[in-house]
Amino acid sequence: MYRYYLRETVVGDGRRPARTPLRAAQEKAGVPVGRWMGRGLGALGLAPGEEVTEAQLRNLFGERGRHPYADRIEADRLAQGASPQQAYRAGALGRRVTVTGVDFVFRPQPSIYLLWAFGDEETRLVIEAAHERAIVRVLEWIEDEVAVIRYGKDGIYRVRPPGGLVAARFRHYEARSGRPLLHDHLMVSVKGQRLDGKWGSIHTTALHENTVAASALYNELVASEVCEALGLATEPRTVTAVRRPVMEIAGVPHELIRWTSRRSDQIAACPGRAGARVRHRRRRRRDGVRDERRRALPSSAPARRGPPPPRPGPARPPPRPRPGPPDRGRRHLHPLPGHHRAEDRTRPGGWLPPLHRPVGPVRPPHPPPTRPRA
Repeated sequence: MYRYYLRETVVGDGRRPARTPLRAAQEKAGVPVGRWMGRGLGALGLAPGEEVTEAQLRNLFGERGRHPYADRIEADRLAQGASPQQAYRAGALGRRVTVTGVDFVFRPQPSIYLLWAFGDEETRLVIEAAHERAIVRVLEWIEDEVAVIRYGKDGIYRVRPPGGLVAARFRHYEARSGRPLLHDHLMVSVKGQRLDGKWGSIHTTALHENTVAASALYNELVASEVCEALGLATEPRTVTAVRRPVMEIAGVPHELIRWTSRRSDQIAACPGRAGARVRHRRRRRRDGVRDERRRALPSSAPARRGPPPPRPGPARPPPRPRPGPPDRGRRHLHPLPGHHRAEDRTRPGGWLPPLHRPVGPVRPPHPPPTRPRA
């Protein structure tokens, strides 16, 4: 998971070129750098909003749960005369774990990120601010109500992490198909500090069991703040007949929302193509020729072991390569509103009608605080 994150997620779901520094790859992809968040940053010497470096990601998520500054700690201990084993243990956060993090993806409803993509600058600032504040609120709810540290024999003791959690957030502006999609990847570390100062592991099952509740809380927070700031209203819309309706911004055409669901259409078409391939492999030959060689074998012939040899047939064409994410080349940071505004004229619905009028001053997203490095 760490390799996938470092190879694709941190650079906007693209393909990070080999031997390319993380900052250079993010600038080429047009995505901002990752930011640290969570109440547990203070125990690790980090600050909220601080930039996520490649070495910190490797130590915390790639080295089975080590301190983000493990390299620096190990070098200091070696300089003080400690043995290599002692220096290595000094940079550890408790026991080594196999699962080092849990990935959460936060994205608003389709009607909201369509307003973000095709709206004006004022609308974009409102939606981004609501999006960021909702992520902070959901992470606080996970820290207070969901996350638990198990310890003792068979994990019989469970405590809330009093210092909170540690998470790395990465902002994306596009989907893999290249269409506008405001969403953030939140990589939550499973390392938490107990009251006695020791580091333990967060119970990941509790995080997975509350994923739907966290998603509902995020959607409610974003929709309520956007509607209050822009004077909008929501309405229920039925996406799938067997599922409950979802709340969307009233007035956004359904055809435009369907235009954004390219991946859903691809997933829905996969079972049909797979079933056709299976039927083609298992259908009977209809040339009318019967194989009599099996009956002509003498009864004393030894029994054949293993699977029967494959029947000769027409050569199967080589499989077609799966299409990957489009190569969008170098872009400037946050180019999507202007990039898609000329393209959306040819899409269903054309452009969004003037649905909203601001009813108060717009609160832009606050810039993340920075901390001078030592």
